[in-house]
Amino acid sequence: MIAKVLAETDLPKGSWSILPCDRQAADILVTDDRFKLLSFTGSDQVGWDMKARAGRKKVTLELGCNAAVLIDADTVIDEALIDRLISAAYGHAGQVCISVQRILVHADIYAEVKKKLVAKLKKIKVDDPALATTLVGPMIKEAEAVRLKKWLDKAEKKGAKILTGGSLQGMLFEPALLENVDAKLEIYKDEAFGPVAILEKFKDFEQGIATINQSRFGLQAGVYTQNLNKMLYAWDHLHVGGVIINDVPTFRVDNMPYGGVKDSGLGREGIHSAIRDMQEERLLAIKQ
Repeated sequence: MIAKVLAETDLPKGSWSILPCDRQAADILVTDDRFKLLSFTGSDQVGWDMKARAGRKKVTLELGCNAAVLIDADTVIDEALIDRLISAAYGHAGQVCISVQRILVHADIYAEVKKKLVAKLKKIKVDDPALATTLVGPMIKEAEAVRLKKWLDKAEKKGAKILTGGSLQGMLFEPALLENVDAKLEIYKDEAFGPVAILEKFKDFEQGIATINQSRFGLQAGVYTQNLNKMLYAWDHLHVGGVIINDVPTFRVDNMPYGGVKDSGLGREGIHSAIRDMQEERLLAIKQ
């Protein structure tokens, strides 16, 4: 489908190619020095392995994340906010690298946010993605759904509370919301890549920012606050590729420099960044 659409544009013939191939054939694209740029989107394990074998070529990696959104006490907890959080955490069955996985809420409004999230989530049904009314469709592979279910069950055995959801039928995973999750567990520290979100309580804004930074990932983070000083504090202290103020970290448009730090990747995606990656900087000096 992508090739068909590109073929209908005014792009010069032969200026692009789409090459379906197996892993062995794709490995040539990684290691052959004739290719000058490698851009990869996927898991952190695969991405960093590719970089280690890529030789002298440029490498851009957009990898995983357990993205967090922080909601401070001065935030209005209306239906629009709840809908935004649910869409960011559970849209596309949570299979988005900047899908909200951790929801940090100030202690003063924690109970209200939890109540409204649970009430809304209980009305959501996992269904056919072809239907316009479907927010949460199936996971991409049954093996991935089983893996996430194991993570969920392990968290519950270790003391986590499942506030709603978590049942599994084939590849259909009921949207799950948890609290009291041990930060050492896979479902917290690794990329869930499924319809699961974790609620956390914080009392101090700086503590909340520090909690976000404890992750080995650093793609994007969202911060809801009306306090300009806190906005600037978040900007100065969050170790992520993008700080999104008064919105979820799932926000992305093509013209922004998009990418992460730490295990989330290297370099930036986006139109301008891609053009720079495909060029070499060169100096011309002329002496009279």
